[in-house]
Amino acid sequence: MLQRFTPRAERHTFNLTRWLVWGGFALILLLAPRVFSSNLAVNLLSQIGIAMVVCLSYNMLLGQGGMLSFGHAVYSGLGAYTAMHALNAASSGTWAIPVSLVPVVGGLGGLFFAVLFGFVTTRKSGTTFAMITLGLAELVFAMSLMFSEFFGGEAGVAGNRVVGQAVWGITYGPAVQVYYLTAAYTFVCVALMYAFTRTPLGRMLNAVRDNPERVAFIGYNTQYVRYFSFIIAGFFAGVAGGLASLNFEIVTAEVVGAGRSGAYLLFTFLGGASAFFGPIIGAVLMVLAHVLLSEFTKAWLLYLGLTFLFMVMYAPGGIASLIMKNLRMASFGQLRMLWVAYVGLGVTALLGAIGAAAMIEMVYHLQLNMSQGHALRFAGVMFDVTSGESWFGAVFVFLTGVGLFETARRQFMRDWGVSQAVIEKEIKKREAQ
Repeated sequence: MLQRFTPRAERHTFNLTRWLVWGGFALILLLAPRVFSSNLAVNLLSQIGIAMVVCLSYNMLLGQGGMLSFGHAVYSGLGAYTAMHALNAASSGTWAIPVSLVPVVGGLGGLFFAVLFGFVTTRKSGTTFAMITLGLAELVFAMSLMFSEFFGGEAGVAGNRVVGQAVWGITYGPAVQVYYLTAAYTFVCVALMYAFTRTPLGRMLNAVRDNPERVAFIGYNTQYVRYFSFIIAGFFAGVAGGLASLNFEIVTAEVVGAGRSGAYLLFTFLGGASAFFGPIIGAVLMVLAHVLLSEFTKAWLLYLGLTFLFMVMYAPGGIASLIMKNLRMASFGQLRMLWVAYVGLGVTALLGAIGAAAMIEMVYHLQLNMSQGHALRFAGVMFDVTSGESWFGAVFVFLTGVGLFETARRQFMRDWGVSQAVIEKEIKKREAQ
């Protein structure tokens, strides 16, 4: 009897957990503008929601399908252009469409171009696929400066999201109204993309990623699997582009540029392409880096590059992978054995980062801000960028932090190995019972 009812109990617990997760996600979306109520914060929240949708759509290619694309911004960008033209048509009265459905038009635009370009790109896989997407991205970016009728030239295409009569007092003029529209689309799109991972097509896409030869052997066309998944990803990218066009009320050639595609790749990787929630973490980091970090320092792109290198070396699975590994450790009661090692890693890494940042900021000050004098204030300390003492201090702190970090890392790896051995013994013990 226990064996008969155990699966049902497990399904019940799993469904309860799922309801709690999705309910918490919806609650966060609803209450976020109540906690962060300034116009800047609300605008940032809208951008984070848009980034979540586009990063998750990109991860349908990278994480779920193993397709490294260098041109995903083409579909979000062309979706944004399509949505902006639809918005302008609604403003002029030539097309009766509510503003709330403009992102869907953007999604259809992304879907159309994914059908068009995806038939070519998905005929190949691996490195060839990546190079084709890069070539198409450069082609579309060049066209954006040539065909001003659609792309608006260097000035782009602008619009006004306040169209028609207000419905229930909603005009989409205030930023908070745009946020709640973005939040609604974000929740629905995230839920649909999660549901896609549970569909037969989503499962087969994972199989194509892991072993395309075996998939072809059992009778499936791997190119069609990649193609249909590519189309779906293009639709959600277009929805994100449509939301961005409403939020900013202007679309320029930058949205289809290689820099935007590179940002999707970088932050999806940093968040963790191996887990569904990884791109969500990456989306938050992407907006904070582009909007907030760029205001604090001119070297923010250099910091991003160094962070990317650090993650590739020490955590190639991204932040989501680190979270999942530590949750596994906690489930077996081993995480408490590592807290001292984690403190050592954090302190030494912070020390090395402070030294490196001090050197970077002094270099940038020497090259760009010498007209403001020799003094540089960093982390509450005054540096003279022309003084050897300042450089010696920064180099000393950096080298000391790096040396101590490497020592702490080696000790951490030994402790981690011991904990993993304990977990393996516990698993074998449970299987034997």
